[in-house]
Amino acid sequence: MATDSWALAVDKQEATTDSFGSLVIRSLPRGGGDAAPNKAKKGKTTDANQTFALDILPCIVHYIFVIKLCDEFVFLPGTTKQVENGTNVDGEEKEDKAAQSLLNKMIHTSLVNTTNQVEVLQRDPNSPLYSVKTFEELRLKDKLLKGVYDMGFNRPSKIQENALPMMLAEPPQNLIAQSQSGTGKTAAFVLAMLSHVDPTNKWAQCLCIAPTYELALQTGKVIEQMGKFYPEVKLAYAIRGNKLDRGAKLQEQIVIGTPGTVLDWCSKLKIINPKKISVFVLDEADVMIATQGHQDQSIRIQRMLPKECQMLLFSATFEDSVWKFAERVVPDPNIIKLKREEETLDTIKQYYVLCSDKEEKFTALCNIYGAITIAQAMIFCHTRRTAGWLAAELTKEGHVVALLSGEMTVEQRATIIERFREGKEKVLVTTNVCSRGIDVEQVSVVINFDLPMDKDGNADNETYLHRIGRTGRFGKRGLAVNMIDSKHSMNILNQIEEHFNKKINKLDTDDLDEIEKISN
Repeated sequence: MATDSWALAVDKQEATTDSFGSLVIRSLPRGGGDAAPNKAKKGKTTDANQTFALDILPCIVHYIFVIKLCDEFVFLPGTTKQVENGTNVDGEEKEDKAAQSLLNKMIHTSLVNTTNQVEVLQRDPNSPLYSVKTFEELRLKDKLLKGVYDMGFNRPSKIQENALPMMLAEPPQNLIAQSQSGTGKTAAFVLAMLSHVDPTNKWAQCLCIAPTYELALQTGKVIEQMGKFYPEVKLAYAIRGNKLDRGAKLQEQIVIGTPGTVLDWCSKLKIINPKKISVFVLDEADVMIATQGHQDQSIRIQRMLPKECQMLLFSATFEDSVWKFAERVVPDPNIIKLKREEETLDTIKQYYVLCSDKEEKFTALCNIYGAITIAQAMIFCHTRRTAGWLAAELTKEGHVVALLSGEMTVEQRATIIERFREGKEKVLVTTNVCSRGIDVEQVSVVINFDLPMDKDGNADNETYLHRIGRTGRFGKRGLAVNMIDSKHSMNILNQIEEHFNKKINKLDTDDLDEIEKISN
């Protein structure tokens, strides 16, 4: 699978590729039990337990989507909660940054096609700025270069052109990098860790922490795959369920784990000697500080490390709280930002429809479908109950519908999104879990069945932008229709108009000629 950029395939590798099993990992008892792990043999795993990284994220074998079966709306097996009488469990969706981050990793199976500029702020502005266009320029070990090419990559992605020379520099340079899923940043710091390891030393040398168990496993997969031809390097997982005795000494050179377990291994159990760590990676920093306790644990780990340890921190977003955290963890850093693509409303025609209740909203929706050709549509609802009801009604009308909500596992959501991308379902009914980071070229219409609100009941302008930004992409014009059923929702619409300084026109869905005009 040759690609124009090595990052084109890396996130696919993270999410879907089976491990090559080239790196021996510390075994994890099934179910997170307390059984002691078997001792690892060189170059291969010792038993089935040691292959947990290959299948700990369950194979997605259940397609969860809406079907018409005896005129009832149902879930296929695999969902976490069943729908009864066409109504889902009610509840507003709350943002789960860790789940969203994992979902973005799983659904970005190719490099995000972007012309965004890379901004580099050097620790020493007088030093020359190096960038690379090929892997050969990095003077990688042959085993690593072979692993990179074996995975189908042939040149660095945009952010790695600048980041990799800094990560591989001698003496080591600290780095803070902002980049989103699909930019290949995971593969960048994995390559840096593998490059800095001395395989003759049988102790932990590189330490990477991630905010959740699942995100740690995703990173571990990339380490295993990139190290296919470097079997001397071993990997250990410092995650829940991987019980080791106090004082047990690791022989694995790379450790990937979550902050709580890593802190225990460094301090309480003395399994890792933090003074021997030469590379420290903190991934998903914005998710890390949103998780209770992780920020303090990460800082405590960092303080145990030697001053000469290379510090690498990555985050998709950099609010003030993330910057303050990054400055505490990474001294004297170089800074790299991949500017986020600005979402715009300029290519999107926006309308609103006045209705009295959800039944009238549904009628208006059917009229729109009856008057214009829609390749694919995304419909956003405020609660799971409304989303379930709407999906059921659309299914009865003969539409091929998929339903997505936050109660589903990340793997289930990823499967649904992939099916929608492939065109197997033409309508995606979703709550806020699908408002960000999903690019489907065929989406021509976005319907706000319910307008987005913040916790105080005011307009959530950022979410509105992310929602209707799913259309009008890839150089095409898009269409967004907002359903208004109360004075409150009309007030929210007015707030949105004022915030974006954009007039949203009224649409009469009882006038088919008027509907046809909006598609031109």
